[in-house]
Amino acid sequence: MKHIIILGDGMADHPVERLGGKTLLQVAEKPMMDKLAREGRCGRLVTVPEGFPPGSEVANTAILGYDLNKVYEGRGPLEAASIGYEMADDDFAIRCNIITLEDGRIITHNGGNLQTDDARVLINYLNEELAKPINEREGCERVKFICGIQYRHLLVIKGGNKNIICNPPHDHPNEEWKPLLVKPGNATENVDVKSLLKPVPKTLNIEKDEIYGDANDYHKYSLTRDKTADLLNELILKSQELLARHPYNLEKAAKGERQANSIWPWSGGYRPSMQTLMEQFPQIKSGSVISAVDLIQGIGRYAGLKIVKVPGATGLADTNYEGKAQAAIEALRTDDFVFVHVEATDEAGHDGDLDLKLKAINYLDQRIIKPIYESLESLKDENGNNAPVCIAVLPDHPTPVELRIHVNEPVPFLIWHRGIKADDVQHYDEIACVSGSYGLLRLQEFIQTFMRE
Repeated sequence: MKHIIILGDGMADHPVERLGGKTLLQVAEKPMMDKLAREGRCGRLVTVPEGFPPGSEVANTAILGYDLNKVYEGRGPLEAASIGYEMADDDFAIRCNIITLEDGRIITHNGGNLQTDDARVLINYLNEELAKPINEREGCERVKFICGIQYRHLLVIKGGNKNIICNPPHDHPNEEWKPLLVKPGNATENVDVKSLLKPVPKTLNIEKDEIYGDANDYHKYSLTRDKTADLLNELILKSQELLARHPYNLEKAAKGERQANSIWPWSGGYRPSMQTLMEQFPQIKSGSVISAVDLIQGIGRYAGLKIVKVPGATGLADTNYEGKAQAAIEALRTDDFVFVHVEATDEAGHDGDLDLKLKAINYLDQRIIKPIYESLESLKDENGNNAPVCIAVLPDHPTPVELRIHVNEPVPFLIWHRGIKADDVQHYDEIACVSGSYGLLRLQEFIQTFMRE
């Protein structure tokens, strides 16, 4: 049995008064999801462990079967893996948005829909004008910005301490930004970077104040939680000064358009240690991940999945749906496990755009799920028979359009394959799936159940 997960990020929602008290999944045109729900089995899934934020880095990692208490290191290290940045033992990698501030408030988490080519110019500028002077002051390469996709980038702090409190910008739309600056974490949970380091052989001939000492020493440049918080806040404030006078933003200001005028770091950590899906499930010999989002690609890389790049995949509502569907179909011909991730539904939720989220749900249904389902007849095993394929459809968390933030609530899911014994659910939505035969699953129970089908 081959397995494919099709995930609409943030697709679940709340009842909306404008929709007569129905959720978006109840109202959206999604005949394929309803068909698979009617012919398959449904349930609900808790995707966020107690004590963790309801972020995509948490929920998607849990959906793939990982115990967050053992592997969670935040978003930054996962995105580092996707970008191809090889983290050192004392690297603290943290997600770094370029956002829009106006009148002392966070207006957008995406820099006014900043595009990658423009972002690359701004990231290079910040490395030269912001990171370089700090590195010269510190006497080491303390700070490094690495360009990602659109507004999503990476900040690496050499010797940084992960015991800090950072607020995701997408969870605080229209809120004052100053009270949301980085704070040190609980002193009782302080993380000592030296505990992560391993001695480096003297034969490497590292110059200028060796990066590592002997087994009883530690990195001389490691930071406390307080100094890490202070450094990140310094970077935020100085980035605002520098970005305000960059030609890109001067042009935006002259046109009355939203500027990409501040960095905002959040969700950082060290290099995680994760088993591959192949190690967890011997029936998986190879697998692929299809997503435009660095985070999901990074989770996939640690999970041992091949990253499939799709031209025109943007992470927004204008993404190349057909390209993603075709990539998934081709992956199913050779792989045992495929993970298809669509970000558009989440972005529409964060923007509070009800019509766009309804459209994104429809696009996911008709332009990804439908062609994948219709392709199954052409998938053959080594004997020329139809290859059995098990499909799961679900969100990672709700992103309600009227709240514009992630919320920690169970999400509806469906599982379908030929011959599965259907339950009584007739429609795929948050309400109907409550009566599904799988009931309420928690965390790793989903992938364990899915892989048994």
